Amino acid sequence: MKLIAHRGNLDGPNPLLENSLEYIDHAIECGYDVEVDVRVDKKTKSLFLGHDEPQYQVSWIWFGQRINNLWIHCKDLEALYEFSRTTSGFNYFWHQNDDFTLTSKGHIWTYPGKAYTPNSVLVMPEMNLSLDILYSLTSFSCYGICSDFVEKFK
Repeated sequence: MKLIAHRGNLDGPNPLLENSLEYIDHAIECGYDVEVDVRVDKKTKSLFLGHDEPQYQVSWIWFGQRINNLWIHCKDLEALYEFSRTTSGFNYFWHQNDDFTLTSKGHIWTYPGKAYTPNSVLVMPEMNLSLDILYSLTSFSCYGICSDFVEKFK
């Protein structure tokens, strides 16, 4: 099963470091994929990481060097457009509160607490089940889990 560090978090939310370049690379070095939040500046077309606002400027080269480990959450239409027209091989998606959304690589990004399939990524399952119950489960019939506590699912 694929384990995805939500914004680079391994052992709980850390708003001061989430989506930062070093934090993401640390999660990848620990063997995880990472969900990142991406925005595009409308005027310059520059790429930024950041959940609520652009915080960390990145390049297409940066994304390319991590292509196999990133789940790219396009946070605005410009980001979705840029990834859809100028890239290949990246795993990207856009959603707000949809129950499900399909990533560019065909995986079902599943909102917390919703039904899932063997091709689904369960997003933040800790939002609906206590961590003790989650960690006691021996397996999930899904493609992956995206969590702030991904280290606990090892």
